[in-house]
Amino acid sequence: MIERRQAHPGSTVTAVPGDLGWHLAMVLRGYQTRFEDAVDQMPAGIRGFQVLSAVVHKDPPNQQALGAHLAIDRTVLTYLLDTLVAAGVVERVPDPADRRARKIIATDSGRDILAACEERVAAAEADLLAGLEREDAQTIRILIGQLARNVHRAQPGASPCEAMDNL
Repeated sequence: MIERRQAHPGSTVTAVPGDLGWHLAMVLRGYQTRFEDAVDQMPAGIRGFQVLSAVVHKDPPNQQALGAHLAIDRTVLTYLLDTLVAAGVVERVPDPADRRARKIIATDSGRDILAACEERVAAAEADLLAGLEREDAQTIRILIGQLARNVHRAQPGASPCEAMDNL
């Protein structure tokens, strides 16, 4: 059964199979454009932001765990980390639990850059959701988060970066 919902008084939106993909792609493109602009000062752009954010907020125990969390191939992650180390935003330090492994930590400069980018990302996200009521914006954030976790559980090795490349 196709559900009809009042989008605005006097209008009806009909859900058609396939529309979900188009809608998600359009939202993702709008988000990506805003996100790229928000992190333009970050070394390595969006991926650099994602790595630094994961290092600061998730505190992965080592480089391998960081790559697994972000679904980034280890060779790609190595080059990405080389860029971030050269820019002075992260450091590789020996993992206290395994001297053969490396833990990635943020530098003070990296934390400052991340904080500035996070403010701009928050503003970009608010801009993207500006056409929605506050409660609807919060609901969509929650529902998309639940959906993303469900997809990740079903396909734990899937790379969101590859999905973006194929849009």
